Amino acid sequence: MPSFVMKAAARLFFFCTLSAASVLAQAPAAAAPADPLPAANPRFFDASTPTVDTVNAFLKAIWGYDVNRIYRVMAIQKTAAPNIAKVTVFVTDPSPGAKVQTMQFFVTPDGKHAISDAVFDFGEKPFAATRAMLTARADGPARGAAGKELLLVEFADMQCPHCKDAQATMDDLVRDFPKARVVYQNFPLTEIHPFAAQAASYGNCIADKSPSAFYVYLKDVFDHQEALNPEAGEATLKNAVTKAGQDPAAIAACAATPAAKKRIETQIALANDAGVMETPMLSVNGHLLPIGSIPYETLKQIIVFQATQDGIALK
Repeated sequence: MPSFVMKAAARLFFFCTLSAASVLAQAPAAAAPADPLPAANPRFFDASTPTVDTVNAFLKAIWGYDVNRIYRVMAIQKTAAPNIAKVTVFVTDPSPGAKVQTMQFFVTPDGKHAISDAVFDFGEKPFAATRAMLTARADGPARGAAGKELLLVEFADMQCPHCKDAQATMDDLVRDFPKARVVYQNFPLTEIHPFAAQAASYGNCIADKSPSAFYVYLKDVFDHQEALNPEAGEATLKNAVTKAGQDPAAIAACAATPAAKKRIETQIALANDAGVMETPMLSVNGHLLPIGSIPYETLKQIIVFQATQDGIALK
């Protein structure tokens, strides 16, 4: 993927997972005896919105899974731009000699978005809008539960090497979270992967016939990903179709139709609308996470925490 995309995603992920340790936020006036952070000065809170409670609820939504992080809202200030507030948060952890890091972002007048190096959803439930969008529009083949209460949507590109690496993680999630519906959602990066759209379209046509056959096709495409080139790409996809028990000529004809091409455009639009910046990206009830950047145990913690936040019993 383009380096600027990777860097943007990395910055956003840094914002969302600043350290490996955390405790839940406290209001500026509160200070536990062992808390290494200074108390906030009330004079740095001159903006009427957002409130400290709203900022803390937002920080809990993105960091609450991690029970050792220590953070405090230090300022919510007016800026020269009308109704745009600047929020400053101190972050550290309880380890000896841990450094205090400063995070700053700006909240838009509508209270729905914030801006640091990227624009992201803000508020007490920052993932709700994306969750609703994907519940309604994610149309890829699914494994696991029939219901969508816990919806894991993997945005992937069949020509992306990191997506190939992520499949073991996705298999583990299907195993470890039987109450989750796990969706494979096409996001072909057509500017850099010339066979990605065709591979995705073949996959759509197979999935319409048999979701289980799709996953056989997907595995075979990833297993022979290095052959998705001008010399062997067509044969590679047809071999994967055959491996999935489907007719290559029929699938190729399906994938070449205007409707099939329009569907790929719609799937790309969904990824863009959801704010997906790289592949592979996993949505956990709307919370976007770059799969390859997160240790598996941490990823499971996030999923369990998000399920709890959304009132979903996993056992």
